Amino acid sequence: MNPVKKIEKPRKKVTLIVSIVLGLIIVAFGVLIGTSLINGGSSQTAMSGTSAPRGAMGGAGPGGSGAMGGAGPAAGGGAARQATIVRTEAVNLSTIETSVILNGDILLGSPQVSLYATLPQGVSNAKLVETRFKLGDVVRQGDTVAMVDPSRPGASYSRSPVISTASGTVIQTPPVVLGDSVTASTPIYVLSDLNDLLIETYVPERYVLSVRKGLPALVTLAAIPGETFNATVDEISPTLDAASRTLKIRLRFAQADARIWAGMFATVSLVTDIHDNVLVIPRATLINTYGIWVVFTVDERNVAQRREIELGLESENVVEVIAGLSQGERVVSAGQNFLSDGDTVRVVE
Repeated sequence: MNPVKKIEKPRKKVTLIVSIVLGLIIVAFGVLIGTSLINGGSSQTAMSGTSAPRGAMGGAGPGGSGAMGGAGPAAGGGAARQATIVRTEAVNLSTIETSVILNGDILLGSPQVSLYATLPQGVSNAKLVETRFKLGDVVRQGDTVAMVDPSRPGASYSRSPVISTASGTVIQTPPVVLGDSVTASTPIYVLSDLNDLLIETYVPERYVLSVRKGLPALVTLAAIPGETFNATVDEISPTLDAASRTLKIRLRFAQADARIWAGMFATVSLVTDIHDNVLVIPRATLINTYGIWVVFTVDERNVAQRREIELGLESENVVEVIAGLSQGERVVSAGQNFLSDGDTVRVVE
């Protein structure tokens, strides 16, 4: 017997079985689809054959205002978009300032005054025999602050007073104790005016062209939290520091305060530019779209309008508007991210 023929017979049987199964599957799908179409048609016929009560559908009654037919535009084109709830701010004229934050130190503003003993001619030293003031005491010009005795063996002199040549607070007491010798160049006391204080700080190079005398600043101190002090630029260095590329400036307080001490650390908010009587809006109203600044205004019909604007100076809370808005217009300050040009809005306080 030929072995090739034995192999071909099983293959023919398998092919026949597969063909029969596929045929049955196709027939089954056809029956299911036909049944679905028949059922759908029957349901549609049943619905169309059912008579609705008068007034329930669009063609009902003399008024034609059925529950469905009278729905108007919403029934035909979908629900109308609701008005977006927004808050607005008025565009006003105001003053805007830009500032830079700097760290500084409180220094004594007045020069220190040293008090010396006056000795008789030919006497090189004297004995300190009396002191009348302590550290922190206030001395008036003309006060006697100490007494010295220039006597020496073989020469007797009366005691000599040390007279203050200025008024101020004692910031340094005698460097010697009673009974020690002092010379005409030994400072008995050092005085300074503690009410005359300066703030020394350094301005980065990029801001130096904005610095000028009289420029205002706000000063805060770690030792006096929650309070700010007014100051103005009083001294400007004529050159920049070559190592740090900064400009040294000194500011003077507008008003003396006994709580402020020399040596304290200060934080200075220095105003670098001021524009008066310009249009300003809150920073919160701005939207940046691909590098373009945009705001939404609201007209008298409560319709939002998209506006492209140009900005000027910017501060922490407000910005200057150079072009794109007019005084008195209202800009959206809350809810603008959900708006499109022409949307209807509802303004809330």
